[in-house]
Amino acid sequence: MTNTKFFQFEADFVSSLRCIPMVVRYKLDTCGIKLKLSHWNHFNLAEREALVDLPCVTTSEINTYREFLQELVIKQTGAPASELAIEENPAWMDSKTIPAEVLDKAQQEGVNITTEKWAKLSPLQRFVLIKLSRPSHENSNFSPAIKEFKLMEN
Repeated sequence: MTNTKFFQFEADFVSSLRCIPMVVRYKLDTCGIKLKLSHWNHFNLAEREALVDLPCVTTSEINTYREFLQELVIKQTGAPASELAIEENPAWMDSKTIPAEVLDKAQQEGVNITTEKWAKLSPLQRFVLIKLSRPSHENSNFSPAIKEFKLMEN
């Protein structure tokens, strides 16, 4: 694999890629595909690594990523993955506004995330905190993530 950034809190599954890593989840939201873990489990390691490594930033890259992913899903399951609306201005791209659910979850952890700290995070790091702070998400990794992102210092 190339030097794609995985997070320390993902270390228990990154070597086998048995779960969908945050970098891929970020790309899924970017390209508007709802990939289920059951889809992911049909892919071989090389296909999973390709989904980690493929760029998904420019309009062209996003379209290529979406097409590649849908081809994989169709090849493995016979039907495409569901498509999601792509947020025009996703919260993780806003370096000035901390979403309420992130602030609430951080307060539960005894952490005060300032706008200065939020602004210093990468869009991927902000994405991670937003995803891990949602009530629907199994968020045992929120605390390790805020430690990893050095947000514990108040």
